[in-house]
Amino acid sequence: MDLFLEPGALVRHPDQADWGLGQVQSVAGRRVTVNFEQAGKQTIDSDAVRLIFVGDDPRGH
Repeated sequence: MDLFLEPGALVRHPDQADWGLGQVQSVAGRRVTVNFEQAGKQTIDSDAVRLIFVGDDPRGH
């Protein structure tokens, strides 16, 4: 699993550009819940999909 996958991280889905920017909500093993601008909350299998790290949430640190 990618080290950047933690709550608050901003990501994009490599195969779903129309979902827009997503913010990681939670990580449970390989299940990552991400809230995307255009697709809402999605649960991603981090073994099957390699999310693209965009940055840390500027409000969180």
